[in-house]
Amino acid sequence: MSREIIEISVRNLNLWYGENHALINIGIDIPKNRITALIGPSGCGKTSFIRCLNRMNDLIPGTKMEGEILVGGEDITRRDVDVVSLRKKIGMVFQKPNPFPSSIFDNIAYGPRIHGENNKERLVRIVEDSLKRAALWDEVKDRLNLSALSLSGGQQQRLCIARTLAVEPEIILFDEPCSALDPISTSKIEDLMVELRKRYTIVIVTHNMQQAARVSDYTAFFLNGELIEFDETRKLFKTPREKSTEDYITGRFG
Repeated sequence: MSREIIEISVRNLNLWYGENHALINIGIDIPKNRITALIGPSGCGKTSFIRCLNRMNDLIPGTKMEGEILVGGEDITRRDVDVVSLRKKIGMVFQKPNPFPSSIFDNIAYGPRIHGENNKERLVRIVEDSLKRAALWDEVKDRLNLSALSLSGGQQQRLCIARTLAVEPEIILFDEPCSALDPISTSKIEDLMVELRKRYTIVIVTHNMQQAARVSDYTAFFLNGELIEFDETRKLFKTPREKSTEDYITGRFG
């Protein structure tokens, strides 16, 4: 890790949903232009953690967060942080594809438009470039005016990735992006993430051990709201330091 450039540095992060202490003293350094996978059983804090990284938990009543999250040296937990700008910088792709009920073109152009881009020629270039980076352009270039809801599940998920890319983020969070997809679509999303790593820092929540092993450079194992172990993926899967990590990745629980 010493040779890596750190993109996100988390220190003493605690999160409560009301009385529920969901994240307990989390500390982790997430490297730039790498894929970091978060694994662990349901309810262990993985999604809660990535939702802290772009302040999505702010939208849930009764949440309280303490600690420090430095992104590019800036503490994003401060009250005066512009969360709209933050979520532009740190995009998120959700478990279930959630395209807007509008055309393919308008789905991608939505983000740039709300951030002030109204030039038609520039919007056309942004849409094409975003769809190409999401490996979807060749499949939809002749039907950009059709409803995004007409696409298959896997295409919808790549559309959502393109929509995220259109506002030029630096970091992309994926919350189980393949859990609702078939194996072929899953493979396409995984290949896409590996390609996107060249330009973006990626954090992915996954329940799929094989997926974490295939696509990630680093893996963090969460259990009961705590970060149990964090290491290079090949090391964590081959020689985990903690018994609970070994028990989880070998299927003894979870």
